[in-house]
Amino acid sequence: MLRWSSVPVLRRVEPFVLAVLGAVAAAAVLPAGGGVATGLSWGTTLGVAGLFLLYGARTAPAQALAGLRDWRLQGTVAATTYLLFPLLGLLLALAAGPLLADGLAAGLLFLAVLPSTVQSCVAFTALAGGDVPAAVVGATASNLAGTVLTPLLVALLLGSSGAGPDATAVGRIVLQLLVPYLLGLVAGRWVGGWVRAHRRGLGLLDRGVVVAVVYAAFSSGVRQGVWRQVGAGEVLVVLGCAALLLALVLLAAWEVPRWWGAPRAQRVVVAFCGSTKSLATGLPMATVLFPPHLVGLVALPVVLYHPLQIAVCSSLAARLGRAPAVRAVRAAVPPLQG
Repeated sequence: MLRWSSVPVLRRVEPFVLAVLGAVAAAAVLPAGGGVATGLSWGTTLGVAGLFLLYGARTAPAQALAGLRDWRLQGTVAATTYLLFPLLGLLLALAAGPLLADGLAAGLLFLAVLPSTVQSCVAFTALAGGDVPAAVVGATASNLAGTVLTPLLVALLLGSSGAGPDATAVGRIVLQLLVPYLLGLVAGRWVGGWVRAHRRGLGLLDRGVVVAVVYAAFSSGVRQGVWRQVGAGEVLVVLGCAALLLALVLLAAWEVPRWWGAPRAQRVVVAFCGSTKSLATGLPMATVLFPPHLVGLVALPVVLYHPLQIAVCSSLAARLGRAPAVRAVRAAVPPLQG
């Protein structure tokens, strides 16, 4: 039987969250400056490119194309991630904007246009007795689309604001994100199996780069004094908006598939693939899309949303998985890898 403790991503998530929060605290006390900051900037630039190279190599195009044949399911996941979530994020950012610094309001919108997680949403789907192969396809397709859709939506929603991408963002997106990802897709024909087989070890590299990106982003904010503009009240507003976003999207993602008669296992897929947002993809993207002095502020809503989604979705998945109708399904779910 699949137990909560048997899902690897749920066991490992807390140390990662603690590492991210530790990087924020370290930047507040001892921000990188001078030559260290320059070296860190170059290192994170190369690290982000390497991350997207690995993301491309991990993608199995044949599997993703086969899974996309269920157009209603995957279309609902995509619409939840890239239409419903951004619309709700825009409304909340407009409502809360007068209470927030520009960077924080931009961060709420940026959070709303990110792709879904991969490991977490698949683990939650398995725990809840959902359609695991469909979750794998949905999460993979979401991240593939996100390399293009996330920058486009950021430009559309924030292009006219001072917190939006600067004029060189398009070139950086192509060089740091899209080119490495496409190279990874091509190289995946030869190295994809090895990369997927060593997902656990390479995952440590992924998370190390993300922690370094967090430290660099928040260090830049500390050095430039942007954090003096942010009070505890603003952090609470952002946290409240993140919680409301999660609740609204979970509710809509669970109920909307009823309209086309989706079975329970597919409703689980839409709920978890549509409501989760990738910290590992989002923070590297933020360093490419936004001016350095704003990256820390933009990243804060993403950093706050991550532990919130883990706590809520893991609890919900465990509750759904205890339903009598899915006990047999849970017993048949193969163990997750990585």
